[in-house]
Amino acid sequence: MALSSPRRSALSDQVIAQLRNQITSGEWPVGSRIPTEPELVEQLGVARNTVREAVRALAHNGLLDIRQGSGTYVLATSELAGVMHRRFADADPRHIAELRSTMESSAARLAAERRTERDLGQLDALLARREEAWASGVAEAFVAADATFHLAVVAASHNEVLTGLYADLGDLLRDWLREDIGQELRPEHHMDHARMVEAIRAGDGDAAASEAAGYPFMCLRRPAAAGG
Repeated sequence: MALSSPRRSALSDQVIAQLRNQITSGEWPVGSRIPTEPELVEQLGVARNTVREAVRALAHNGLLDIRQGSGTYVLATSELAGVMHRRFADADPRHIAELRSTMESSAARLAAERRTERDLGQLDALLARREEAWASGVAEAFVAADATFHLAVVAASHNEVLTGLYADLGDLLRDWLREDIGQELRPEHHMDHARMVEAIRAGDGDAAASEAAGYPFMCLRRPAAAGG
């Protein structure tokens, strides 16, 4: 992670870029606490003020959350994701559900038309991982697995703009699902997504879109429901 011969005139920008890369690469996942200021100073080989300036810049852009007495945590994976998170964190849950329904049903329809064998293999693997996470009973593991599965469905649309926008909304959607399911995964609230995958596999856009469109509202209608 150490910087190689940083130019003094661009030092702050280089540190910002390095920290941003740690976030966007997934090395520092959303929700994780980043190394402390002294640790970053040692790792990067720069002055404390330079590290502090870089962290503050990324916090201003919405990627980091500085919590006094606790540390600094990753809030979002991109500047746009950070803006989305701040802008819509208190949005009406029904409006979030409507957005999910609109985006995911359109993506599922396109995926049924454009999916490749590689896409189908990925969906099968992620669907299995989602079921394993559900069976584990660990709510946070399920949130992560469910979000990854839905992003893979959107990616199978092969629409880069739709996929990028959905990814930038990912932190907001995970928060919504996390709040929705609470701390307990209840068996009566399990939702099987296999029908959507089979519709995509069969090239049935109408069925895939219909399945995808309904999931968010099934969550919304049930207190402490699980499985977006």
